[in-house]
Amino acid sequence: MLRIINQLADARVELQRICERTHDEQVVHKEATVREILQTVQRNGDEALLQYTADFDQQHLTVDQLRIRGSEIDAAYQQASKELIDAIRLACRNIERFHRKRLPVSWVEFEGDVVLGKRYHPVDKAGIYVPGGRASYPSTVLMNAMPAQVAGVERIVMVTPPGAGGVINPAVLVAAQEAGVSEIYRVGGAQAIAALAYGTATIPAVDVITGPGNIYVTLAKKQVFGTVGIDSLAGPSEVLIIADRSADATHVATDLLAQAEHDPMAAAILITPDAILAERVAADVARQLEGHPRQTLTEKAIANYGVAIVVDSLETATELSNQFAPEHLELEVNDPWALLERIRHAGAVFLGHATPEAVGDYLAGPNHTLPTSGAARYASPLSTETFMKHSSLIQYSPKALHEVSGAIARLTEAEGLPSHGDSVRFRTQPQNLPRREQANDP
Repeated sequence: MLRIINQLADARVELQRICERTHDEQVVHKEATVREILQTVQRNGDEALLQYTADFDQQHLTVDQLRIRGSEIDAAYQQASKELIDAIRLACRNIERFHRKRLPVSWVEFEGDVVLGKRYHPVDKAGIYVPGGRASYPSTVLMNAMPAQVAGVERIVMVTPPGAGGVINPAVLVAAQEAGVSEIYRVGGAQAIAALAYGTATIPAVDVITGPGNIYVTLAKKQVFGTVGIDSLAGPSEVLIIADRSADATHVATDLLAQAEHDPMAAAILITPDAILAERVAADVARQLEGHPRQTLTEKAIANYGVAIVVDSLETATELSNQFAPEHLELEVNDPWALLERIRHAGAVFLGHATPEAVGDYLAGPNHTLPTSGAARYASPLSTETFMKHSSLIQYSPKALHEVSGAIARLTEAEGLPSHGDSVRFRTQPQNLPRREQANDP
């Protein structure tokens, strides 16, 4: 089931194919569908949300049922086990601790008669999208809401698709309450993104939208960008594991399956210089798939986007990894910190044999919302900065302005912007200046 590739050239081609797996020929059609949904919600508001929820989620709600009531959150705490609530609270503490260290600090610097600085401030409202469907994701709630809370966002608005009977998973509601979410609405898909971007009578328009979703959610985020900020355009999840002979084949196989069970388009990649390990991992993947609770979905991911690549060295392994720029990178090798020096592109790096990706997915602290499909070449994980913006601070004294007036004059002349030059000249030269000679514009 897990294909093994031994030729470097074939490996490069395969990694490129996997990286581009979201380039669907149907995307253009889906973009048109999403555009229609966005326009309809912008025009018809709550009425459109209810109609799309009935059409896509088969849930017939009223306007009053869109917002989750406090009594439902109270009931969620009664339904969730004490152990689950404790785990959610532990994850909250770890995520908060990590992201507080990332909190940008405003600064002002005095350089003689010049003052420069940056002033950071959170957005007023943040929208959090939490997917439903195949599984419930309290971890997604925490990873998106906690950085917003740490950033100081006053109003955190969460949307999530309703389940059967309009019910939202209790763990998701508990996580939202623990993470400081201000309000929750049972609506999903592109229509939920439209509501967050444009606002309806019930759901407020926000400043930034974060959180993963299916292709329709991703395309909706892409199309509303500019009206609001977004975190990223997240594609299907992926893991790349670099392993040597010190790795345990069963552990590696489990980590590959842990990624594949997310989605039929999830990618699970092993790169190793040990051909025997590759064979053992492939065999163990097949063994663990037997009777797997999500067998059909997981098998599809492994069959289409699962691969073990045998290379001549760990150096070649890192070269291929940097080419792929994985969302998750596991270094299951004897000396992971030495190998880390060769890694340039990865959303998150998991070092050593005792650090499976699941640790980062749930409660280590660093964010699990990461760049996918090669975006780790230029993008970073979601963080407090996602929910903040900064203003530049500039102050010049009359003396400082006079000292740079000549240079500014030359630059404004070069760009043909005379009033820019006058704005400095009128401040640094005597006030009874002659009027500038009238330009003979055609």
